[in-house]
Amino acid sequence: MPKVLEFKLPDLGEGLTEAEIVRWLVAVGDVVAVDQPVVEVETAKAMVEVPCPYGGVVTARFGEEGTELPVGAPLLTVAVGAPAAVSEAESSEGSGNVLVGYGTAAATTTRRRSRVGPVTPAAPAAPAKAADPVPQGAGPVPVISPLVRRLAREHGLDLRELRGTGPEGLILRADVESAMTAPAEAPAPASPAVPASAGERIALRGIRGAVADKLSRSRTEIPDATCWVDADATELMAARAAMNAAGGPKVSVLALLARICTAALARFPELNSTVDAAAREIVRLPEVHLGFAAQTERGLVVPVVRDAHTRNVDSLGAELARLTEAARTATLTPAELTGGTFTLNNYGVFGVDGSTPIINHPEAAMLGVGRIIPKPWVYEGELAVRQVVQLSLTFDHRVCDGGTAGGFLRYVADCVEHPAVLLRTL
Repeated sequence: MPKVLEFKLPDLGEGLTEAEIVRWLVAVGDVVAVDQPVVEVETAKAMVEVPCPYGGVVTARFGEEGTELPVGAPLLTVAVGAPAAVSEAESSEGSGNVLVGYGTAAATTTRRRSRVGPVTPAAPAAPAKAADPVPQGAGPVPVISPLVRRLAREHGLDLRELRGTGPEGLILRADVESAMTAPAEAPAPASPAVPASAGERIALRGIRGAVADKLSRSRTEIPDATCWVDADATELMAARAAMNAAGGPKVSVLALLARICTAALARFPELNSTVDAAAREIVRLPEVHLGFAAQTERGLVVPVVRDAHTRNVDSLGAELARLTEAARTATLTPAELTGGTFTLNNYGVFGVDGSTPIINHPEAAMLGVGRIIPKPWVYEGELAVRQVVQLSLTFDHRVCDGGTAGGFLRYVADCVEHPAVLLRTL
């Protein structure tokens, strides 16, 4: 007799607690091999194909496309050892891939998808919906997400006293947030009723929801300040034109600005840091992992150039181009969207001159760059038309004072105005 195994949405890493089903890659009745991708999901970081650790016949799927599931919720069930599946999946029950919550085995198979006749599971699994709440204070606390545990701990909530609304009583972030805002006695005055036909409601989930959470957290936790300066970028643009005329890979303005940032951070390491609020410590980071803001059809993402401090302009340009293309095609991995230590935000591409960027938590600073346009400028004592750019630096006032922030921004401006300054750091 075949054994029906349940495959749950695994922990996809980087503290992610839920994912939205974008596209099913298998149907009920399909034969799947070990480690074959079975569903494409969108996390708060990227699009991810999820492989199944079991080989056999798909007997049930849980969740329609567009449904958001928490980590640990059932994804599908697989009949392992079904006669129709033996030749395709070789009756494998283990996976060579490591998924958090699933073991590994030595089995290896060829990934392919085939169709067999309709399969009716002997004991159909229940759909992924809210289960009956577990008794308060009884048994182990059904919590998977470390984010949920931390949120409860920070707000003094006892998870044993909460009722989980997730599958099998799983306590979700929404349950903790509901407990945080629940009134002790009388409810808060209700807002005026909004007609059902008034306005369009757009769910804050996926990338949009992740951006909202991160920006809100930044504004709540980081005492930020902003300083800015106008700079004459005429010589920088001339240097770029000369470099491109010499042949080889084309040099982008963003690559030059990235190189300037790494040089400035070498002089002002205070801004390449993070704050450990619990320990009341500033943590200065030895490597520069440079994030850059990229607007895509799916929303704002911040890919990260690893070890930017070790790269020259050509290397920075190549990696920026690669990550930009991956952002455009929605193929960035979670690892390419996390771990940044400083962010460069070129909002000039939107045709604007200035902005006060919100720091990309938990970083300590962000450099904003406006458009480079001809403007009247006093050059060598005379009025001239020069290529002018506005630079802004938003910084965490806990890691440094205005003198350090101003020194960083002034050095960046000096490099923009006189690119030869960079020769001293090469």
